[in-house]
Amino acid sequence: MRARQLEVFIAVMRAGTVTAAARMLNISQPALSQILLHTEDELGFTLFERVKGRLRPTPEALEIFVDAERLSAALEGLRRKTTDLRLGKTGLVRVAASPPPAMTILPRAFTKFRRQHPKILLRSHMAPIAAIVDMLRAGDASLGIALDDRLPPDIDAQVIGSIGFACLLPIGHALAGKGELTLADLAGQELISYRGNTRPADELAHAARAQGVVLSPSLEIDVSISAVGLVQAGLGIALVDALLPWHQFGGLAVRPLSSGPEFPIALLTSRTRAISRADEMMRDEIRAACTAVLGSDKTKA
Repeated sequence: MRARQLEVFIAVMRAGTVTAAARMLNISQPALSQILLHTEDELGFTLFERVKGRLRPTPEALEIFVDAERLSAALEGLRRKTTDLRLGKTGLVRVAASPPPAMTILPRAFTKFRRQHPKILLRSHMAPIAAIVDMLRAGDASLGIALDDRLPPDIDAQVIGSIGFACLLPIGHALAGKGELTLADLAGQELISYRGNTRPADELAHAARAQGVVLSPSLEIDVSISAVGLVQAGLGIALVDALLPWHQFGGLAVRPLSSGPEFPIALLTSRTRAISRADEMMRDEIRAACTAVLGSDKTKA
């Protein structure tokens, strides 16, 4: 089944009539019917039965429909990529990052890269780590940045820095009078922090056990940025990464976590896909931006 035949078959399956399918594809009804007939001749079996003006899929058509949609999606992805390359003229760089590095490291890296390579098209994706891995595998992103380096064997993770934790408190909270907080200070408090089985949660749990502290979040989050509104609403103290510029958000008292654990900032690539020269240049800028951001945070501290 060729690409055009695949397109016609899927359109008819979705529309149910030749008229509607032809309208979807912006071709004439006779042309669509002819393609459908040729497809059935080549396949050697009937795809549709005509019932009261509609086309009813045969069992064979239903059997191949899922695979046909999968192939169609892959072809569409290929079309998008070739279009992107054409529009980018000299290249395309796609970076997927979890929210903290996407909001701190990437803006700095993109700014410097854009000054030096103004004709290269840049695309930024903000996503959780599982989605970043999927995008790297599918080729929808060339580079990834995440706060974890414990990844599947087909993903290369280069640690380019590390970051500790910060405590976000509602304005006026009793602990806001301290310049910094410890895990012991947080014991017994209403805590907002990462859900279990994530790298930050594992690091916090390990550190708490080592210090003889029991931490039990009453509200779990997937991404740290979501803690802002929860803390502002007075739901508790958030224990989150120290990478995001938390002082920019109103209604929060931000305190560093003293003697707390750190977790890695990792630059990710697929081991099974080569990266372009433009990707390599962006990778260098991301490393430099990470160093600059972490250095800036230490200066502020």
